[in-house]
Amino acid sequence: MAVSVLFHDISDLCLGKPAIRSLPSSATVGDALSALKKTGEQYLSVWSCDHAKKTEGGSGDCRCVGKVCMVDVVVYLCREENLSDLAAALQAPLSILLPEVPGLVRHVEPNCSLLEALDLILDGAQNLVVPIQTRRKKPHKSHLSHANGREFCWITQEDIVRFLLNGIGLFSPIPALSVDSLGIIRSDILAVGYHDAAVSALDSIALAHAEQTSVAVVAPDGALIGEISPATVAACGEAVAPAILALPAGDLMSYIDCGGPPTHLIRAVKAWLRDQNLDAMMELLGELSNCSSSSSDDDSPVPDGARSPTGPLRTSLSMRSRMVRRSEAIVCQKGSSLVAVMIQALAHRVNYMWVIDDDCSLAGIVTFSDVLRVFREHFQAYE
Repeated sequence: MAVSVLFHDISDLCLGKPAIRSLPSSATVGDALSALKKTGEQYLSVWSCDHAKKTEGGSGDCRCVGKVCMVDVVVYLCREENLSDLAAALQAPLSILLPEVPGLVRHVEPNCSLLEALDLILDGAQNLVVPIQTRRKKPHKSHLSHANGREFCWITQEDIVRFLLNGIGLFSPIPALSVDSLGIIRSDILAVGYHDAAVSALDSIALAHAEQTSVAVVAPDGALIGEISPATVAACGEAVAPAILALPAGDLMSYIDCGGPPTHLIRAVKAWLRDQNLDAMMELLGELSNCSSSSSDDDSPVPDGARSPTGPLRTSLSMRSRMVRRSEAIVCQKGSSLVAVMIQALAHRVNYMWVIDDDCSLAGIVTFSDVLRVFREHFQAYE
């Protein structure tokens, strides 16, 4: 029965998970940028320690107060007030990157039940910080040791969805129902026009990062062309910041594709920066991070929203024998089953799925939060 899932402790989801890498709350934005580039981690946890407050073992009181990602740094560098003096912006305290919304990161004990963890996630927590067992006598030098020398991992929406998928047969017939019939397709999406300035979507990118979704790039008729994913922005590093400022949304999609920014777009970004006298931003282009490439102007076809906005999406759906582009949206239909959406999202390591109609027009979005809420309602019968 599905009720058996409720007896699992959150520690069961921690098996095999690595210890989280950390930064002290006293660090600067520049420290965070350097650490993110050096470690290659998607997120770094931020800790505040009060060593004057003694705990059992005498190690002081340490708490995880948030997390930082390359997206936080990129959005921060793109803010108008930081453009004239990037050096000063990088010396700002790390706290400036942490959201003011409380409860995004929550500490839980290993014996916290899956149901309790699920409630915390649905209440707004993005990461649950859980102490883990380690055989190392001393924590790795890249990990921050806290009270009693313990190390921690964190549990996310993705971890819980993956765990539930392993026992999906226990929840029959819910997994076979369509996302439309379950009423979990949201219409309040974040979107930007293909020809709109990418910088106009800066707040949407920040919000999508906070909500663990993405920003849809749409044609004038509402058709879904692609997306600007916070995960892709993070993978490109700080070098994507000038492109966000200088390019239309459609060109930014080409800039952040797997093949790397086309030469003509790099030239366009440099020309715009020169016109704006943003020499410091120009220096960021010296390191194109994971997006750097010697790709030519012709190997990244750019969809024309006026000519055939739905064509590129249909091409991606045909799964031709070529590298999947990072700006292509992962989509499902209204009639897609809940389990199909879960599998597809987990396979692509995203927390959401765009929902399209038969004509490729954007109908909405389904998020892991919506999926988890369906299971939580199912569990209520056993409380």
